Amino acid sequence: MSNTFSAKAAFRLSCAAAALLLPVQAFAQDAAADGGEGLGDIVVTAERRTENLQQVPVSVGVVGGDQLRALQASGDDILSLSGRVPGLYAETTTGRIFPRFYIRGLGNIDFYLGASQPVSIIHDDIVLEHVVLKSNPVYDMDQVEVLRGPQGSLFGRNTTAGIIKVDTVKPTTDRWTGRVNASYGEYNSVNVDAGVGGPIIQDTLAVRVSGLYQRRDDWIDNVYEGPSADGTLSPEKNAMGGFEERDARIQLLLAPVGSNFSMLTSFHARNYEGTSTIFHRNALRKGSNSVSAEPRDRIALDEGQNNPQAYDTYGASNRIALDFGPVTLTSITGWETTKGYSRGDTDGGAGADYPVNGVPNGFGQSQGNVRDLDQLTQELRLASDGDTRFKWQVGAMWFEERNITDFYQRAYFLEGAANNPNNWVRLRNENTSWAFFGQASYELSPGLTITAGGRYTNDTKKTRLLKTADRADGTVTYAGRRYVRLSDEKPSWDVSVLYEASPEVSLYARVAEGFRGPTIQGRSAVFNSDFTTADSETILSGEAGIKTTLFDNKVRFNLSGFAYRVKDIQLNGNDSDGNGVLFNADKAEAYGLEAELEARPIPNLTLTAGLSLLHTEIKDPNVYAQVCALNGVVVCTVEDPTVTVAGRGVFAQIDGNPLPNAPKYTANLTARYDVPLGNGGTLFAATDWMLQGYTNFVLYKTKEFDSSGDFEGGLRIGYTAPGGRYEIAAFARNITNEKNLKGVIENYMAAVFNEPRVIGGSISARY
Repeated sequence: MSNTFSAKAAFRLSCAAAALLLPVQAFAQDAAADGGEGLGDIVVTAERRTENLQQVPVSVGVVGGDQLRALQASGDDILSLSGRVPGLYAETTTGRIFPRFYIRGLGNIDFYLGASQPVSIIHDDIVLEHVVLKSNPVYDMDQVEVLRGPQGSLFGRNTTAGIIKVDTVKPTTDRWTGRVNASYGEYNSVNVDAGVGGPIIQDTLAVRVSGLYQRRDDWIDNVYEGPSADGTLSPEKNAMGGFEERDARIQLLLAPVGSNFSMLTSFHARNYEGTSTIFHRNALRKGSNSVSAEPRDRIALDEGQNNPQAYDTYGASNRIALDFGPVTLTSITGWETTKGYSRGDTDGGAGADYPVNGVPNGFGQSQGNVRDLDQLTQELRLASDGDTRFKWQVGAMWFEERNITDFYQRAYFLEGAANNPNNWVRLRNENTSWAFFGQASYELSPGLTITAGGRYTNDTKKTRLLKTADRADGTVTYAGRRYVRLSDEKPSWDVSVLYEASPEVSLYARVAEGFRGPTIQGRSAVFNSDFTTADSETILSGEAGIKTTLFDNKVRFNLSGFAYRVKDIQLNGNDSDGNGVLFNADKAEAYGLEAELEARPIPNLTLTAGLSLLHTEIKDPNVYAQVCALNGVVVCTVEDPTVTVAGRGVFAQIDGNPLPNAPKYTANLTARYDVPLGNGGTLFAATDWMLQGYTNFVLYKTKEFDSSGDFEGGLRIGYTAPGGRYEIAAFARNITNEKNLKGVIENYMAAVFNEPRVIGGSISARY
């Protein structure tokens, strides 16, 4: 891989320093490694204050740092949480730099670099809006909270579906602590996740340095033999599939003991190089969604230079808190920037292998570049202190993002007479948003608390076309708009009631409304098509649940049921060029339930289980989506009513269809058993499994573009030293080497697969 980052050596040193400063002392990566008889409390900040999960009137899924690190031992990213937190699904068709998240079935399948998503990522109190920023790796992490349903009062900006809230390990002013996880597996997969920190000035100033290093060798062969129009060399063994990730973060905490002032300043940097998503052309055959015949480790690509991608990201934040006794004033400032590119052979094959009338056919190649992106956020919040019957907080937020993004199409990369150096566009995108928010909570009587919150948000987006996609001789053929501005402002709110029937049982109900601003899709200009847009969407959601801690704290069981309606829901389909097209449908409705169980039925055995049941439905008899077609021929089996529009193609009526990437169910199970040894250490075995029900990948129904019954499992067996000083383990991710369908490229009947099995070993330590 090429060296695109001049500070590469600094990254390596930062990661290595974080690991070398740690003594070889262990910690247990899985919950309940201590072998005790009861379950510990889970503390969350779902309402911007520290509370027990069982006493929060919000549906929250929680993943601890050790749990996530175990899932990511083979080098996986945050997508590994998909299906392992009830209600959360995640996928990508643009590699590791473009994750797409869905909560309770609500998300966005748009692959545009400027796509808006209804799921917000909040990383150490900073909202990450752009899709590339959402791919920032999670490392030296304390906890991930998945807040399900609209979060219209306290967080972010586009939160109609929910929030994934990431909190890293913070510096401590009283003592030095450190941890490291290192693993090695097949394909030379390496994962090192480490952090160390402590006081520089005792009880006053502290630092924490964190690092992540991940890599994997290329493992997919390019078996194409023949000429390449863009100079791609093949055949080549181990041509793609690998990656290298280098990340570092430093945090400084100024918190003098006895002072009412604290300031946490953080700086982070990322350098990533890897392979964009591999699409396997014609892996799906008409009439079937089986992909069993397609090899995962071989593909024939004639173009795209083996699908490279690379991004550099930097950021900084500053959190200042002033404690005035009855109230605390908090200021949170964040800045993020990124630049990079991703290139791919989007047809997923070689045109020569798919001739029409003896002529090679069906070429596709593209590249997206974020030339420069800057995001600035500022939040001020004033909140009451203390455990009183009445709690409140008010605040304001400012969000601004500006980026310049280029999109290149195939002719730009071709050699010789076919080359068109003008086959690309440049867009300048701007998004500003401001909001005022507040929340109040009052305990009406012992055990009965009502909470209400509100937010008023303004969201404005602008897209300007700076360069059109012209002919090779410079002739301009674009006739669409060159500037679009959309703006909207709306209130959002939530009301909840929590009743603690006993110390072991809590009941809650919540109603919430959320808002996502209008969206612009400018990439279509590269095909000389006008911009497409979508108006704002709003969601009204209701849920009720029970949270229990039973049998002397040996069982924790939480259950919630929900229903929601999204008006003017923003959807994304593809046109005949495979280009994303935005539009609104009248509404979508959904209902379902989520259940989570954690139990320690006997000492040294811990079990967890999760279940999500979901029904989603698009409701608009007048909305249609363009179907799979190549050269004017429908290539898949469409099961919806269709109409043919002259000059545009075939469209399917999608009324009554499920939302894309909204599994009808997911189920997950983990188990860990520890065998105590005479020296105080333990032998352990841990396993985790995920099962996913029917999932449609597109807006219309077909026999090909869905999956059902997919599953993955993992296994860890190892030894934990006395006191958890260190741990040595063998692991396997995707232990059965299941080949699951995770996405499609419709017009090429191309499939996207999950990661292969990786078997390896790991060592972890802490002090």
